[in-house]
Amino acid sequence: MPCSIHASAITEDLPVTGTTAPGVHTENAAGDSELRQVLRRLFAKRSVMLCMAFLALTIICAVVPGWVAPHDPFEQELILRLKPPSFVEGGAEGHLLGTDHLGRDTLSRIIFGARITMIVSVMAVGVSMAMGVTAGLAAGYFGRRTDAVILRLIDMQLAFPVILLIIAVVAVIGPSLTNLIIIMGLSGWPRFARIVRGAVLSIRGLEYIEAARAIGAGDLRIMTHHILPNILSAIIVYASFELARMILLEATLSFLGLGVQPPTPTWGGMISDGRAYLAISWWVSMVPGLAIAAIILAFNIVGDELRDALDPQLNHE
Repeated sequence: MPCSIHASAITEDLPVTGTTAPGVHTENAAGDSELRQVLRRLFAKRSVMLCMAFLALTIICAVVPGWVAPHDPFEQELILRLKPPSFVEGGAEGHLLGTDHLGRDTLSRIIFGARITMIVSVMAVGVSMAMGVTAGLAAGYFGRRTDAVILRLIDMQLAFPVILLIIAVVAVIGPSLTNLIIIMGLSGWPRFARIVRGAVLSIRGLEYIEAARAIGAGDLRIMTHHILPNILSAIIVYASFELARMILLEATLSFLGLGVQPPTPTWGGMISDGRAYLAISWWVSMVPGLAIAAIILAFNIVGDELRDALDPQLNHE
């Protein structure tokens, strides 16, 4: 993945003299201008605006679900069980998306389920990113034995089906929010490591890296101050795609009963609860399924456009 290289990144390591290096005084202005160009490219398309708006609404639901949900997601009204959405003939008034087999409001459970989905997915991607970026930097920069060992670890984990690995681990240590985040995070680090390793290999021999090494910068400083900032765009873009994958993985585990346990609402768990009633109450499973599809599609579209916006080799004119 192309990375934008900023040669001025080594200026902070250069000895101070009585003159200013050409272009250094305009670095902040150039950075601001580049950021504005990226934002302009990103928001130039209406589809991206719609996806960003949907993701913002999902985040609001995840942060303050009690302010948005019209009902208590745990409140049961058996007299209203399996009532269709209010816009359908015979629907329950006040229940826009109908009710489930226990009479709980589907819309409220969708809104509260967004909290679990976003918390688990975002934190799992954070764990994967921290481990993968660290391993990828070490493998790409040091090479040789370090690279060989990390690559073998990556190959070993990728050779084993992720879903089977997670199911086996969850079955042993038990399902919980913390366990789910850690296990999902551990499942994703090899992909980040491979992306980062490839990016590091492509820039570690460039002149500005050699210049930083020549003036005495240590390995850790070179990796964190000169290499990492120049591959950050690739990491951000991949993280957007990985979020979509984690959302689907969390829904799969919840559907199988290995995620966050009832009565806490989760989108995958709601699909599982409604599968026995698909013939007579399609909305119980269909609505959370559409929510999962919509948020994954939104992340994928934003990721695609973000990749194009951050690619300096594309002609955006």
